[in-house]
Amino acid sequence: MTKVKVMIVDDHEMVRLGIKSYLLTEPGIEFVGEAVNGKEAAVLAEKTKPDVILMDLLMEGGTGIDATRDILSFLPDTKIIILTSYYDDEQVFPALEAGAHSYILKTSSASQILDTVYKAARGESVIEQQVASKLMNRFRTKERVLHEDLTEREMDVLKCLGDGLTNQEIADELYIGIKTVKTHVSNVLSKLEISDRTQAAIYANRKGLLRK
Repeated sequence: MTKVKVMIVDDHEMVRLGIKSYLLTEPGIEFVGEAVNGKEAAVLAEKTKPDVILMDLLMEGGTGIDATRDILSFLPDTKIIILTSYYDDEQVFPALEAGAHSYILKTSSASQILDTVYKAARGESVIEQQVASKLMNRFRTKERVLHEDLTEREMDVLKCLGDGLTNQEIADELYIGIKTVKTHVSNVLSKLEISDRTQAAIYANRKGLLRK
């Protein structure tokens, strides 16, 4: 059986010792090293090439967010699990945007941490419930206001898309050229952060943005 190579990054010795002691008892884990801050973590990761890194966030000498970004720049397949006491917006979103694979709290049990390590090695993410709730709230808030960035004409096009009109039908409806329609449709998709007109139609219907 191939072992999962794991590294720990935390500036608290007792935290590192506790996690390390538990991991060393697990036959499926190969412990490859520990670091006390982000800068040290990047150097160690380059040498040991771990499969999974348990990463603290707030450390002197290099934060976990910076380390996550740095390490993934040269080890893109490494899965980084944020293991922290913090789940405020200032920590959660930057960490995930930096590329963190999972986000769990230090209040998690040893078995939960181990389970998260194995899941990360398989490509599965684990997000702490409080963090998942924040992500969902952020998504809902963001989704509610996306169409507010549309111009008046782009909103007209979105409403037409919501009614299932083709480009030619939109051109006829709004008295504009086909090329102009295509430009507006492209802008609508970009601003709504979606990939096709079907998703635009779904969005328009869900938001009640239809022609009267």
